[in-house]
Amino acid sequence: MGGSVRLVATGLATEVLYLDGVRLEYRLHRAGPHTVLVFHGGHMRAGIALGESVYHAANQTVFVPSRPGYGRSELASGPGPRQFADTIAGACHRLGITGNVTVVGVSAGGPFALAMAARHPELVRSVILVSAVGPLPWPDPLTRTTARFAFHPRVEAATWAATRNLLRLDPPAGLRAMLASLSTLPSGQVLAQLPRDHKVMLVRLFAALRSGQGFVNDLDVLTHPTNDADEVTQPALVVATRTDRSVPVEHAERLHGRLAGSQLVESTAPSHLLWFSPDRARIEEQIRAHLAETRQ
Repeated sequence: MGGSVRLVATGLATEVLYLDGVRLEYRLHRAGPHTVLVFHGGHMRAGIALGESVYHAANQTVFVPSRPGYGRSELASGPGPRQFADTIAGACHRLGITGNVTVVGVSAGGPFALAMAARHPELVRSVILVSAVGPLPWPDPLTRTTARFAFHPRVEAATWAATRNLLRLDPPAGLRAMLASLSTLPSGQVLAQLPRDHKVMLVRLFAALRSGQGFVNDLDVLTHPTNDADEVTQPALVVATRTDRSVPVEHAERLHGRLAGSQLVESTAPSHLLWFSPDRARIEEQIRAHLAETRQ
């Protein structure tokens, strides 16, 4: 792995851990003495890596569990952020991760990262939130209704099969369809700004997504915001873009206001997917600086 990890990697090998008889899927790459614990966003799982190369390049041990209902992780491993945080604390103990953890929350993984920091400060040294759901209602009512149908566990396989077919038969049309829900800008405009290699990586990423029972669970457990942000005392880096349709920038602003001592960094990314941005190098530098400052 190391620093050669690409921006997007799919089909990665994962392992399973049983905690009190409950199955947890995870991926663990051991490197330096400090650990980055990544709570992925919706439709993701431990077998997919997105934007992790900055942590590998910094010689961090990277621990990525599949959140409840995603991949091979059972819903009973959560289902909510606080319950899952306790599950992950147990997994850290089993895996020999005893502290010096930076917890990363991406998109719908944000509340899970906050719960981890609030409930297990003995493990968590700092927090990074990327396009993260904050202490506001999420998603909007129309999205909630349509997503609950399209990504219901009995339907989601067909939804993603149709998406893969469109991406295969007409990649530009497939990308525009996916980007429409991720950016406040016209999807054609966003697509035109992307370099060819980013388009190829996005096709690979979108074709690998699945929802399992996880996304409907997200819709259920993230409906009512918690006060976990108020209980987080660790240094926090909050990264967001104003063109995010999936998780509006108001979430980041509210998080910044609630997290004592946090730093808010605004990206120029044209969509929710901050890694596909002309200022990715600047964002990664901010992350490296945050890691360095909180490791002293």
